[in-house]
Amino acid sequence: MSTPDYSPEERERLLADIDEIKSRYPAGYERSALIPMLHLVQSVYGYVSPAGIAICAEQLGLTRSEVSAVATFYSQFRRHPVGRYHVGVCTNALCAVMGGDAVWEAVSAHTGLGAEETSEDGAISLERIECNAACDYAPVVMVNWEFFDNQTPASAVALVDALRRGEPVQPTRGPATVPTFRENERLLAGFEDGRVDEGRTVGDPSLLGLRLARENGWTVPQEEQK
Repeated sequence: MSTPDYSPEERERLLADIDEIKSRYPAGYERSALIPMLHLVQSVYGYVSPAGIAICAEQLGLTRSEVSAVATFYSQFRRHPVGRYHVGVCTNALCAVMGGDAVWEAVSAHTGLGAEETSEDGAISLERIECNAACDYAPVVMVNWEFFDNQTPASAVALVDALRRGEPVQPTRGPATVPTFRENERLLAGFEDGRVDEGRTVGDPSLLGLRLARENGWTVPQEEQK
């Protein structure tokens, strides 16, 4: 796989955005900007390229090995291009028990893709996720880090087909339509997309404990005075 460098125009835009990211941190602590900077460079080609590693190292006074160590530690950073829609199927314990394994098998068979593989047209990539932190909605699928709750094999296959056709698809919670992978990576870098008030927010299963506590007058135990 070839590893493209940035065009002069891309590099100029990146440097301006990197300056903005670094300005969020106190003087002397600019290295704390590395995580959002990696999301930023991932928004350009859909993965953290060697050129992205190099520009982060250059701008933060780090070695490329130091930047690579961070980029390979966190699972959200990809080292090869992913699809416009990166589909993560949770197959951790609870999701698996609730049907996550069947969802994964259906989506993988339907697309012909395995874990960490991208379709030839660049539309879809797949990932097995250890946990989506949404056990109250198991089994869960994420697309570009947006939630699709209570999935079945049939609904997950239909979701992937709609994405490949370029149809607008609404997550269970989050924006009105799923942004592309690169769009959401720019958002994770700290650049707002103006969609914070769109779509649905927290759902009833997440609030069940709070509702029961209010109905029953349950409160947090108070520390006994000695």
